[in-house]
Amino acid sequence: MKKTKVICTIGPASLQPETLKQMYEAGMNGARINTAYGNLDQYKRIVNNVRETAAIPIIIDIKGPEIRLHVKRERRVRKGDVLEVGFDQEEISFNHNFYAKMRVADSVLIDNGKIRAEVVEKNDGVLRLSVMNDGEISDGKGVNIPKKQLSVPTLSEKDLEIIEFAKKQDVEYIALSFTRSAQDVDILKSNAQGFEGALIAKIENSEGVENFEGILGSVECIMVARGDLGVEISPEKVPLVQKSLIRACNQKGTTVVTATEMLESMMRCSAPTRAEVSDVANSILDGTDAMMLSGETSIGSYPVDSVAMMSRIAKETEVAVRSQIEEREFTNISDAVSKSIERTCQTAPIDKIVTLTRSGYTAKMIARFKVAPPIIAVTPEQRVRKQLELTFGVYPVHLDYRLEEDRILTIGEKLRSMGLIHDEDIVLFTAASRTNKKHASNLVEIHNVGELMSFMEK
Repeated sequence: MKKTKVICTIGPASLQPETLKQMYEAGMNGARINTAYGNLDQYKRIVNNVRETAAIPIIIDIKGPEIRLHVKRERRVRKGDVLEVGFDQEEISFNHNFYAKMRVADSVLIDNGKIRAEVVEKNDGVLRLSVMNDGEISDGKGVNIPKKQLSVPTLSEKDLEIIEFAKKQDVEYIALSFTRSAQDVDILKSNAQGFEGALIAKIENSEGVENFEGILGSVECIMVARGDLGVEISPEKVPLVQKSLIRACNQKGTTVVTATEMLESMMRCSAPTRAEVSDVANSILDGTDAMMLSGETSIGSYPVDSVAMMSRIAKETEVAVRSQIEEREFTNISDAVSKSIERTCQTAPIDKIVTLTRSGYTAKMIARFKVAPPIIAVTPEQRVRKQLELTFGVYPVHLDYRLEEDRILTIGEKLRSMGLIHDEDIVLFTAASRTNKKHASNLVEIHNVGELMSFMEK
């Protein structure tokens, strides 16, 4: 099995149960709902179909301060055309009102920069945009206005409605697009009280990069969304920014997803370009936990092939992944234990690592070292099991061990009966013993499974 996880955006191309089943069998580990499109009834159908297919995490991606274009009919534009764009549901309009911030000569980039325009006039709440190149505009496409800090609210009315939907459906993750600061995350948290899942901050503009340290400390997962990021900042800066963000997430043990334009040519073609293959491989070598497919699986012609290709690239590449963790001061017990496990795996013939974890924290702390043995994370919490589906090298299992007198022996026997460990395996077990503190996995045992099972027989 591959260690790198694959998230698929679900849309018209992948909504049918049979397609979802084929995508899961090809390597899909998580499902994303992009709420820039569709309505609650459609989202509910996606949730139901995914859950009938597999026990994988569902990500509700809310748009937050992201700017989108509303277009009542799709149209082709040509260089030199002048578009009138308003802010109040005109024929063409923006989803947020930032009219007062705009100036003549400001750039407006549509659909990840595929269409470039410039403000040539502003009057009575309407911007006149001169189009710089041929292309098509359609409803819901993203808009970037580089070098502008716009006073856009963190959450829209639609976002608030979708947050309530996410709570009601008990999904595993909410992702906030265009996260600008930890304050944006705080606003999301205050409006999502009662949500028991985890939060993903999407980093896709210069403000998010500049404020990344504060954002990293406030969420369970980071998504590096390179499409908009490559429009908001100079595209040549994106590769090194991507590497630095992933490295910071690895250091902290925070799950990190790399997203956008990964196999984009597979929206139309059955095979990717060599450049796309290299991009996916380099993201894995950078240390990403998961990769996300967007249009490839939501509206593309080859959703199953896209998942299969990404899985093949992952399996081929991840054997070369190495830890990039820097030795730093003591953080907590789980941090110290994870470091000792990494060193043990370098010198001892460990076949599997089994970690008993209530929150998933210890599993993530071990996984950040990109150790060679697979990590079987045993958790009594079904939600944690699903969330860990996105962590590199972790294979989560839902088993409740909390009332067991000898947890290691009992879990060893259950995993053996499930075929996850075998008599000849040397397995490193880690768990929390005689403590109720968080992040305190303080026990490490190494066993030959066959020998361990002999104690069960006695």
